[in-house]
Amino acid sequence: MTSLKPLTFCLLASTAWLPAHATNLEVTHWWTSGSEADAIRVIAEAFAESGHTWVDGAIAGAGGIARPLITSRITGGDPMGATQFTHSSAMRELIESGFMRDVTELAQTQGWKDAIFPQSLLDSCTFEGKIFCVPSNIHSQQWLWLNNSVFIDNGLDVPQNWDAFVAAAPVLRENGIIPLAQGQQAWQQQLLFNVLMVSIGGPDLFERIYREREPEFAAGPEMSAVFVAAGEARDMMRGSNIQEWNLAAQLVADGRAAGQIMGDWVQGEFMQAGMTPGEDLTCLPGLGVHQYITAAGDAFYFPKVTDPDVIAAQDILVGTIVAPETQLAFTKAKGALPVRLDIELVDPTPCMQRGMEILSQGNVVESVNTMVSPDTLGRVTDLVVEFFADTRFSVEQAQAEFVDIIASAD
Repeated sequence: MTSLKPLTFCLLASTAWLPAHATNLEVTHWWTSGSEADAIRVIAEAFAESGHTWVDGAIAGAGGIARPLITSRITGGDPMGATQFTHSSAMRELIESGFMRDVTELAQTQGWKDAIFPQSLLDSCTFEGKIFCVPSNIHSQQWLWLNNSVFIDNGLDVPQNWDAFVAAAPVLRENGIIPLAQGQQAWQQQLLFNVLMVSIGGPDLFERIYREREPEFAAGPEMSAVFVAAGEARDMMRGSNIQEWNLAAQLVADGRAAGQIMGDWVQGEFMQAGMTPGEDLTCLPGLGVHQYITAAGDAFYFPKVTDPDVIAAQDILVGTIVAPETQLAFTKAKGALPVRLDIELVDPTPCMQRGMEILSQGNVVESVNTMVSPDTLGRVTDLVVEFFADTRFSVEQAQAEFVDIIASAD
């Protein structure tokens, strides 16, 4: 990997950022797939140029496993120096309880207000007028990824929307191909369901149910169409007996499966497998129906500590993450979009270009993580996991139980 020099940017504001004493900074994260490991290495190597040492605290198993482990360490008095996390109500609770560091002064010094885009990223980091996290990338979930050769080799047109994909499924199944590869982990199934809500039901449905919590809307025909689509997805997923999202991506890359619903981070895995977006790979935002995306992404948070050397290392990492050079290299490896307006993507893929176009059009929805409590999201997740696991679970019954959850959501 070529040497990066992001600290030129972050040191312009103050030479006081130079470390008086080099120290170890433990950074926890759940980026453990091939492309994710390459991406986090970009930040780690850039940070190491400061003279401090990055102590990697990777936690396998994605957010569903990592979040509670990270939270328990912070609340239990054994905080790491920094941690990757998602914008969510779970982190908001740690902020309210006084466990997390305020980085407002650093944000002001580095001009985040003018550079970070979209504004919602900073809003998600802000509590009572103070900034508590560093946005690292823009990620969206609402994508259908298709292996073009699977369809062409089976005499089918490459689908351009959800209905065409569903219509192609019987032919694929007859020829021994899994139409839809999807990991069995709970967070992936919750993601799939909420992608269907935005993409099939539309952004108004999504926000009226989760933000406004209108049970009568959850019981309506638009939501019925979403559960019908979930039933179609359940049938197309049959035989996709893997757990990890990157293993599902490998099924698609190998031609054993035709498509996958997953966030834009999966693009990095496909590219590592030798697939070229736009040639070998079709990406359909909003499943080709309602082309709206979330723009939540990931962020880094900094637990409160008392060691001045660790605090100084935290300051350096803050600047490193948002530095233009880091952003360019990191997001390219991650398959994400940068959080800065003042940099130009180098050789963006057609999928990255489409994501930027959607963002510039303002076709963005808020993440469910920031609209409902962890308890409500957990109840929805439990429901969809049960639904996808049991073909006897009717769409009508599932919708009725979903209505009950929304009626008591917080």
